[in-house]
Amino acid sequence: MLTIGKLASYAGVTVRAVRHYHAKGLLPEPARDHSGYRNYDAAAVVELIKIRTLAEAGVPLARVRELLQADEQEFAAAVADIDKRLQAEIALRQQHRDRIARLTAGESLALPPEVADFLDHLRALGVDERIIQVERDGWIPLSAHSPDLIPELMARKQTQIADSPLIDFYLTLSRVLDQTDNDPILIALVDKISTYLTQLADDHGDEYVGGNIDPALATLLDTLALDTAPPTHRLTELLRERGWTGWTKLQRVDPPR
Repeated sequence: MLTIGKLASYAGVTVRAVRHYHAKGLLPEPARDHSGYRNYDAAAVVELIKIRTLAEAGVPLARVRELLQADEQEFAAAVADIDKRLQAEIALRQQHRDRIARLTAGESLALPPEVADFLDHLRALGVDERIIQVERDGWIPLSAHSPDLIPELMARKQTQIADSPLIDFYLTLSRVLDQTDNDPILIALVDKISTYLTQLADDHGDEYVGGNIDPALATLLDTLALDTAPPTHRLTELLRERGWTGWTKLQRVDPPR
């Protein structure tokens, strides 16, 4: 026979936990000796380990009581459900670990991995850090507000960044950030990118270019971009003259006459 202390030791819990499980009706009260002390048998150890394991897995104590009384089939099904939930929690925690690890690379915790990879790709291409900041500051609120859109939008970005017109846009914009509003290189850049956008829209539809982004959020992201890199003001004006408006959510418009 085992004392409460020995039982707790064998099951890997505290004496206080044993008493708590007694109070909750999870662990049956054992017989007591002539001095009034509880005496436990080996079966109590097994039962207590079950309770501890379920509780540590996050199963509410009320549900633990039900499972202890369930038949073998019901218990197995419940354990399978618990295992699925734990796997999902582990996957989520691994995502958190990956984001924490990105701190050492200087990226924000708020960025999904695929966005951080895209920004790294822009750096590798030699894109000015100010432009990367505009991109990053836009993706952070977009990821928080509409995380379900990120995979689709990033897939488009990855496809488009392989096109030479978009690469030229990023690299040329990097060179003209500090130039005058009417710099010939900037004018030529806008001519190229507007032609590219029109071709994309003709091939895939306007939605492919603009994306399914909430208009109010797009306005906020445009403001962030314009505040971070003031030269984008002139860029959007020139694009407007060529039939495109916006920065985050590009839309076709009739050019001014």
